[in-house]
Amino acid sequence: MANLEVELGALKLKNPVLAASGTFGFGEEYSSLIDLEKLGAIMVKGLTLKPRQGNPAPRITETPAGMLNAIGLQNPGLDAFLSRELPRLIDSHAAVIVNIAGDTEEDYITLARELSGVPGIVALELNLSCPNVKQGGILFGTSKMIMGRLITKVRGICPIPLIVKLSPNVTDITELAHAAEESGADIISLINTLKGMVIDIKSKRPLLGNITGGLSGPAIRPVAVRMVYDVYRSVKIPLIGMGGIMNLDDALQFFMAGARAVAVGAGNFVDPCAMPRLIDDLRSYLEKEGLQSVDEIVGSAQI
Repeated sequence: MANLEVELGALKLKNPVLAASGTFGFGEEYSSLIDLEKLGAIMVKGLTLKPRQGNPAPRITETPAGMLNAIGLQNPGLDAFLSRELPRLIDSHAAVIVNIAGDTEEDYITLARELSGVPGIVALELNLSCPNVKQGGILFGTSKMIMGRLITKVRGICPIPLIVKLSPNVTDITELAHAAEESGADIISLINTLKGMVIDIKSKRPLLGNITGGLSGPAIRPVAVRMVYDVYRSVKIPLIGMGGIMNLDDALQFFMAGARAVAVGAGNFVDPCAMPRLIDDLRSYLEKEGLQSVDEIVGSAQI
């Protein structure tokens, strides 16, 4: 049988299929439907130091071939995560990657320090699509200098694998990827959602309470595949690809573009069993093609 185990630097996973942060909560709603232990890892919902209520409603709307969301990082905060959510995830034998977010460098550093030594957490993922309140609201992930400084500081106190999640809302994502690598990132995940909006033509007002939101789903897949392809040529560290993955064919595009693992997001809303099915389909594909591992197709479409 084909071996689905993958190594992303020091991060070793049983298979390359992950639950994307923000689309899977903390796994509780899916645990009665699928075996969480079967997944490569769960990238939990973005976590902040203190609880957040999120943005005003409405916060989600469908779009052609996708969805627009403006949840606003609603989450229970660090203490509740450690006392309630993490023990349950550990009991399910899931590999846990914690996505952390904040308004200041100090927020990220504190979260990284508190989470890095906790049993059951295999890696941290920096959510850089957050406004730095000390820098006039500029997103951490849109400035090489601000992003690089943050990664360097977190790297200094984080002994476990550090993933940096890049925003596509930039002029040249390869420049940000290279800066992340130079600053100490072990792995790059891409892409986060594309900024968009929907207008309610009856009220003549933006439909979302936050006015704008993040576009995800199959609509962004070609953009995501292209960005993975470009970043693979620019850095030496492994990549996790995401953006509109609904089935095996979609995932294969990301592997062939250069991703060593993939994360399913909006696909979980359409089919809660999308990830287990993808894992089975990927194994069948490798065996049919006479391949021993996913490594044999990573970057195979590079020209």
